[in-house]
Amino acid sequence: MAIEEMTEREWLAREQAPREAVFFFTPLCGTCKIGLRMLEIAQAAGAGVPIAKININFAPELRDAWRIASVPALVLVRDGEPARTEYAMRSVDALYRMLQTFASS
Repeated sequence: MAIEEMTEREWLAREQAPREAVFFFTPLCGTCKIGLRMLEIAQAAGAGVPIAKININFAPELRDAWRIASVPALVLVRDGEPARTEYAMRSVDALYRMLQTFASS
C-alpha cells in the first residue's frame, strides 16, 4: 500500500487521527526516496499509524510551525501537534518499532 501524498491544505482540512505520521520530502531528494520506501515497507508490515507524505516545498505553514529543518523528516503527530521529529531513516526495523511504540503510547 502506497503512502498517500497530500497537499498541506488537504492535510490541515481533513479529520485528524489521534496518532499519525507525516513524511516531508522533496521530489529530487534521493535520501527521501529511500526513506519513503522504508516507510512503505514498515506500513505494509502493520506500523500502526496512518502515514501521509507532503512535499515540503509546498508546505510553508507546517514547515515553519513545526520547525522542519531538513528533509527527509518524519513527524509523529499526536492530536494535531508534533510529538517527535525524526530526520534519520536508519532502517525499516527502526522505523517500524518507532511507529509501533508511538501507536501504542
